[in-house]
Amino acid sequence: MASSAASMLDMALLLAVFASILAGTAAVGVCWGMSGDNLPPASKVTEMLRENGFTVVRLYAPDSAALAALGGTGIRVVGGAPNYDFPALAHGGTAAAAAWIRENIQAYPTVLFRFVVVGNEVAGADTQLLVPAMENVHAALAVAGLGHIKVTTSISQATIGVHIPPSAGEFTDEAKPFMSYVIPFLERTHAPLLANLYPYFIYSYNPGGMDISFALFTASGAVVQDGEYGYQNQFDATVDALYTAVAKLGGENVRVVVSETGWPTAGGVGASVENAMTFNQNLVRHVRNGTPRHPGKKTETYVFAMFNENLKEAGVEQNWGLFYPSTDRVYPISFHARI
Repeated sequence: MASSAASMLDMALLLAVFASILAGTAAVGVCWGMSGDNLPPASKVTEMLRENGFTVVRLYAPDSAALAALGGTGIRVVGGAPNYDFPALAHGGTAAAAAWIRENIQAYPTVLFRFVVVGNEVAGADTQLLVPAMENVHAALAVAGLGHIKVTTSISQATIGVHIPPSAGEFTDEAKPFMSYVIPFLERTHAPLLANLYPYFIYSYNPGGMDISFALFTASGAVVQDGEYGYQNQFDATVDALYTAVAKLGGENVRVVVSETGWPTAGGVGASVENAMTFNQNLVRHVRNGTPRHPGKKTETYVFAMFNENLKEAGVEQNWGLFYPSTDRVYPISFHARI
């Protein structure tokens, strides 16, 4: 037993080193949502991730079957401390955080964890608990010798009050009070800010206010001119607006990671298989190039989502999948693009 444990530890250390080498060249990732009662088993999903060139995946909550299947594969994992968990992490101090880490991180020594995302699109009174929870998780990871796993959170696109021009980007008045604590934490710990950014929603809320080509990466030239910078797509404009907003709160060195983006195939304005295929394929090709304000600074991005999920709200919410639960592709697309 001792020999087996030592071998497992050696393997974990090797995987951690491998992860650190790859950290600067993260692939286009995918969000593995599980709001469905007809989804394939975790072993099959992991096989699909490898077959389609995904080397990094986002999980919204710890899932024992998924983590067991991902162990030893080399696929890096963005793990979530979900909204129902993180208040306890805030109130329980480092002891609660250490227990959570033992159960959900250390219990899977051959899984390559990239980030722990504390909360997803946290709003309202819970925002006051966000940074205390992040501080506790960060401290507990350090004590466990896992300080290479960065602690962050994932914010909603709705926290950005100004998108255009990007040079005027700023957070909403509602978001500034808690983001003014989140950003210094990320700056101090050298962690990125994750954000769920959807050109689709900006377009669909006011389709008359934007040519769809600006949302789909198909505009033939600059649509928005912001000083010396020309923007041909809404994705770049939103990313750069977020960088501006983050810098205004002291986060000049905080990197933006797009933790969700995509396009639905049905159920809403502009939702179609053709548009989804166009957006996502162009996204995969585009993100490696950076943005007008950050050329060559690859935008780490996660496509939403792996599957159509039938337990989500009827309509557009059920139609973001790259694959049907049967494992068939919804449309042809190549994801083999490193960023």
